[in-house]
Amino acid sequence: MPSETLPRLLGAVYFQSMAEKRQDKVEGVSPQSNALVPKQHRVERAAGEFRRGVPVVFRTREGRRLISVPAETLTQELWAHLAEGAEAPPLLLLTRARAATLKIRLYTPDIVGIRLEAGIDVKRIKSIADPASDLENPLKGPFDTMREPLPDCAAPAVKLAKLAGLLPSVLILTADAMIARNDDLVELATDDIAASEAEAARDLHIVARARLPLDGAENCELVSFRPADGGPEHHAILIGMSGGKGLATPGPVLARLHSECFTGDLLGSLRCDCGDQLRGAVRLIAASGGGVLLYLAQEGRGIGLMNKLRAYRLQDQGFDTIEANERLGFEADERLYDFAARMFTLLGYRSVRLLTNNPEKIRALEAAGITVTERVPHSFPDNVHNRDYLNTKAKRSGHLL
Repeated sequence: MPSETLPRLLGAVYFQSMAEKRQDKVEGVSPQSNALVPKQHRVERAAGEFRRGVPVVFRTREGRRLISVPAETLTQELWAHLAEGAEAPPLLLLTRARAATLKIRLYTPDIVGIRLEAGIDVKRIKSIADPASDLENPLKGPFDTMREPLPDCAAPAVKLAKLAGLLPSVLILTADAMIARNDDLVELATDDIAASEAEAARDLHIVARARLPLDGAENCELVSFRPADGGPEHHAILIGMSGGKGLATPGPVLARLHSECFTGDLLGSLRCDCGDQLRGAVRLIAASGGGVLLYLAQEGRGIGLMNKLRAYRLQDQGFDTIEANERLGFEADERLYDFAARMFTLLGYRSVRLLTNNPEKIRALEAAGITVTERVPHSFPDNVHNRDYLNTKAKRSGHLL
């Protein structure tokens, strides 16, 4: 065989293979799974696509393939293409919390679907998803609410928006011809989302560690963890002498779970007590002889910085912190503690004495496999800016202040 013939044959085989994969998509046949892209990586990629306003395809358990795109990043140009190619009225998905705020009747569990009328524009869609203008424009509707069961990808699609740090509102529509013409869209199975966070926690691993003297605790080591899916990193601060009694494994070690707070930890915001809790924990753990502080990437009780700032705007309108989260479509607290449990396990700890005022942290950590032998109170004086916030946490969330 001439030497120049082999490359041409290999090229022909490659392009034939690609053509067959595209044909598989056109005919609705699921292509073979790509061993180079595990499903948890596809979820992270899909979250990135949502943040960029790029649609993602969901494959339901019945084999249907639906286009989904978050309301927050929707553009008028994209909406025009989607509306033109839709084979049925598109659905706008909202959480029950957001739907209740809009006085929409709740016929379906967890997620509510609204059929969008022909000609609706992006500004109107976003006003339904985003509470920023609720007070100025309180009369939204009437809404054509779905009473029939929603596609099984409805809740996963909204969860993907949350993972992307966006408002939890998504459009879904059937458009097989459009999917066939855009075979580079990320595609997820309905069940991929549900398992993604647990798998990310299980795959968490230590990437780097280094000595890091801190103000109030000079004997410290920073240990950084990364999930295999490329999601946000989490960190642990080991406070005290290496090999000392305070850091002895398997515990119980004095520990604090601290969710990151850009505004409180870095900027010194007076709207919360996070900065006080972080610096106070470092000093207290050091004074007690040693322990561990986990710094978890769960800004705003798990809703993300941008949504936390939206919640602040709503609080300025008179809503408390829980009401603000619910008006945005979130639960009062969206945090998970599987990552924390995995970090303790990797560090060699099975039990902790937990610095917290939040009983839910104790329950969640024990459910994830770490024994809490003692709750150590951890509160600080309030101020005029965070007094109502702390009162709400005590009265409505059961914090022991």
